[in-house]
Amino acid sequence: MRLHVLWCRLKRSVEAGIGWNTLGMAVSVALVAAAFIFLCVILRDVGIGRIITAMLATPPRAVLAACGLVCISYCTLTLYDYFALRVVGRHDVPYATAGLAGFAAYGIGHGLGVTLLTSNAVRLRIYSRWGVGAVEVAKIAFITGLTFWLGNICALGFALAVAPGTAARVTHLPAWANQALGLAGLAALAAYILWLLPRPRAVGAAAWRIVLPDAQLTLAQIGIGILDLAAGSLATYMLLPAMPPSDYTVIAVAYVIAALLSFVSHAPGSLGVFEAAMLVMLSPYQQEELLASLLILHVLYYVLPLAVALVMLGVRETTLATTRT
Repeated sequence: MRLHVLWCRLKRSVEAGIGWNTLGMAVSVALVAAAFIFLCVILRDVGIGRIITAMLATPPRAVLAACGLVCISYCTLTLYDYFALRVVGRHDVPYATAGLAGFAAYGIGHGLGVTLLTSNAVRLRIYSRWGVGAVEVAKIAFITGLTFWLGNICALGFALAVAPGTAARVTHLPAWANQALGLAGLAALAAYILWLLPRPRAVGAAAWRIVLPDAQLTLAQIGIGILDLAAGSLATYMLLPAMPPSDYTVIAVAYVIAALLSFVSHAPGSLGVFEAAMLVMLSPYQQEELLASLLILHVLYYVLPLAVALVMLGVRETTLATTRT
């Protein structure tokens, strides 16, 4: 009954002129504000000096391994764009261009925030030389977003269904509730794939019509998303303190949930949303050591890719300007 009342109120608000964009922005601001308040409370009791000491004490091998895994994660992000280009029928765009667009779009989008705007602006700039317009870029963004969500639903659903007791350390829900949620997610994914089997499915109309990947391509799409998440969660796992020892499944579940929250927030560099979520879900770790690991991951996953992407785009633009003259 409460859900029905909430839905009716939300519907009236939308009909009154408060659109989904405004609602999404409100959710993003709420997430960022909650993360900021939580981190302020945490940092009040945690000395900055102890965090820096913990960062310096992180084994170099762990940092190098995490850096390599982050590189793998960003390599899979280039496949997001390459896959999406093929789905929308742009087979003429080579992987080199798709790879540059994918890396730069996500590197800048993750670093600056408002991913839908910043990443698609980068894509439009790079793909425009191949005659890819704004509508096609929007379609590419839709397919890449679908890849992200399908991979997340599959990874999280599988973890909750197979290891509900382990996942309970993160979700703080009973094992049966974790398993039910996991099975529900996997069932929804299976239903979506079965829906694709009889014939090609499409969404949208006219110029905005998108033919969805078929069932076989959807499985490849899910694989790309899972590979991205696996690399990112393994990078996190490598950087975590040795004590207390933790199951990788716990870290993977926490990582996927935190990644979803940071994605929804659209905040620059997740602006503490990812870190706050991980601090809540991985509470057995000492806060100073855990925060030190997360800050190193933040530099590797957000700061360095942003810097590299800006340099790559700067070199590209300089080269193009020189070629024109």
